[in-house]
Amino acid sequence: MSNEELNDQEQLDGAESAAQAAAEAPATELTLEEQLEAARAEAAKHLDGYLRAQAEVANARKRFEKQQALARTNATADVVAKLLPVLDDFGRAIDNVPEAVAADSWYSGIELVHRKLNGILDNFSVKPIEAVGQMFDPNFHEAISQEPSDEYESGVVTRELLKGYQIGDRIIRPALVYVAE
Repeated sequence: MSNEELNDQEQLDGAESAAQAAAEAPATELTLEEQLEAARAEAAKHLDGYLRAQAEVANARKRFEKQQALARTNATADVVAKLLPVLDDFGRAIDNVPEAVAADSWYSGIELVHRKLNGILDNFSVKPIEAVGQMFDPNFHEAISQEPSDEYESGVVTRELLKGYQIGDRIIRPALVYVAE
């Protein structure tokens, strides 16, 4: 090929290339409406991501609050479990106090301390477990023995040896009971 032919060929290739570029240019340029629609789609995508992130933060906060409440309940239950033997001892002492001692003024102070301990349990939402007259439930009661009973039918708690306590659904200590045969 001669130089002229090469120049002609280069011009022809350049023209084809320019024509091709011109043909592709309108295809890559978007109309205003298409640009608006693309911007709306991107905004919707970002809004969705934002809303998901907000929901994740709210869920994490709820999980954290639930874990904190559970930790408080567990800590309270542990402390209360250590106080229950003291409360039991006070109850037994008050139930078995001689009349001569009950007449003394200092004894009313002992009763006051007992009431304050029960008040503290109430403040922590600690509830005694109902036992006598209830159907035996191994979730709430621990059976010591069975005994014959004319008053209660079989499977009903007849006596309570040691009171049980719970906080919400958590059992701190089951009630120690006798069950009718």
